[in-house]
Amino acid sequence: MTASIPSASTPRRILMHVNDNVAIVVNDGGLPAGTVFEDGLTLVENVPQGHKVALKAIPKGEPILRYNVIIGRAVQDIPQGSWVAEGLIEMPPARELDNLPISTVKVPPLEPLEGYTFQGYRNEDGTVGTRNILAITTTVQCVAGVVDFAVKRIKAELLPRYPNVDDVVGLEHTYGCGVAIEAPGANIPIRTIHNISKNPNFGGQAMVVSLGCEKLQPTRLFPANSIQIRRKDDTIATEPPVVCLQDAGNVGFMSMIESIMKTAEAQLEVLNKRQRVTCPASDLVVGVQCGGSDAFSGVTANPAVGFATDLLVRAGASVMFSEVTEVRDGIDQLTSRAATPEVAEEMIREMAWYDAYLTRGGVDRSANTTPGNKKGGLSNIVEKAMGSIVKSGSVPITGVLSPGEKLTTKGVKGLIYTATPASDFICGTLQLAAGMNLHVFTTGRGTPYGLAECPVIKVATRDDLARRWHDLMDVNAGRIATGDATIESVGWELFQLLLDTASGKKTWAEQWKLYNALVLFNPAPVT
Repeated sequence: MTASIPSASTPRRILMHVNDNVAIVVNDGGLPAGTVFEDGLTLVENVPQGHKVALKAIPKGEPILRYNVIIGRAVQDIPQGSWVAEGLIEMPPARELDNLPISTVKVPPLEPLEGYTFQGYRNEDGTVGTRNILAITTTVQCVAGVVDFAVKRIKAELLPRYPNVDDVVGLEHTYGCGVAIEAPGANIPIRTIHNISKNPNFGGQAMVVSLGCEKLQPTRLFPANSIQIRRKDDTIATEPPVVCLQDAGNVGFMSMIESIMKTAEAQLEVLNKRQRVTCPASDLVVGVQCGGSDAFSGVTANPAVGFATDLLVRAGASVMFSEVTEVRDGIDQLTSRAATPEVAEEMIREMAWYDAYLTRGGVDRSANTTPGNKKGGLSNIVEKAMGSIVKSGSVPITGVLSPGEKLTTKGVKGLIYTATPASDFICGTLQLAAGMNLHVFTTGRGTPYGLAECPVIKVATRDDLARRWHDLMDVNAGRIATGDATIESVGWELFQLLLDTASGKKTWAEQWKLYNALVLFNPAPVT
């Protein structure tokens, strides 16, 4: 990446690779026709910020290169100095999934980062929470209103008595009944709910609220629930504890609420005994994601996240990157970085499954890009994917998770490809199911995204966004584009902020309590 940035008023552009024939405009507000760059390149029309300018004449049918990748071909002759707008680019077909490079990139072992720690909550299963939260799992959407009412009362009446508990969250969703629960693909939402309930930030103390007649019975969601446990006081309990609203003992609405609150209080008693202890950085499981992306995402925020990814892996942590359609066009980059041929084949399998899923819906990966992406300078999914992949850094990819799978069941650490849709909310939900205890989210257009179940650190791609949304963005990576910071310095800043946040420092989303709903990925039919 090269940029010449002598002053804020100087026309500025960023070239991602020496072979590229387009660069993006850096200046806030874009640049007008007639603007002359230091090397003599003159704009022949207005070019908005983040959009591409032709560095030389590009004949019709010739490739348009950014990141040294063909992001499309010119549909007409494009003069030097022109705005290379979306309509001038014909998107190339997706890369075939055969004859891919397999484990060809041999990265020299990076020096381990030792001595980095945070203050976390150690769980009995060996995982570590960055927060101490009581989660109330639901088996069906029917109980969502009751659980929401109960959570409000628990927060108001019970939570103040348990100062070591950070929050109470209802794990509400739209699954559980009216679905083809035996159909292929139904295992994805079921295991997602199961594994989210066991997220490290819940300390193993999740409880369940069931309606009673739903298809997704508690014993199906938690098969161990069929095993009864005798407590020390000789009472019988199930694990996790279940409140069934249709039980004969619940007479009236308030009786249901009291049942939930009584069970919640027992869980709060256990959680309140937990204390933060010193944990190595290797206990972090960080999910990285981007949303509201723009042309700067692959220039500033995502490269800084990629640098932090390398630091985390060097420290022994696990980092998950996701979003199938936003890496599909770079599958050759991923398979070449696979630690083993088996890992490469798993990635290819996930791409093929998702290709088939999109085909059944009558679309392809081009449906990914949004109006905001395009307004921010991303012409198509190929260009977007090249900027998205850099979140994964440079270390080898050591494992692959299918949607809803849990990391600890795979027995691997390091850089993990966690296959998810690109939807912000579905991706975040599936990363929670995988065991994420910290979340990094980059954005160029801006989003107030947050999760109640896990701290979300938001990274702005541009100075303008960081200034305007100063109390929503946690890190300003836009300083990279203006020359006021480097990818390395912002990467280290993010790495330290991750440790601080894991130790209890609140993100802006946490301070404002901005929390998005969980959204399950259900590829199976709804009845």
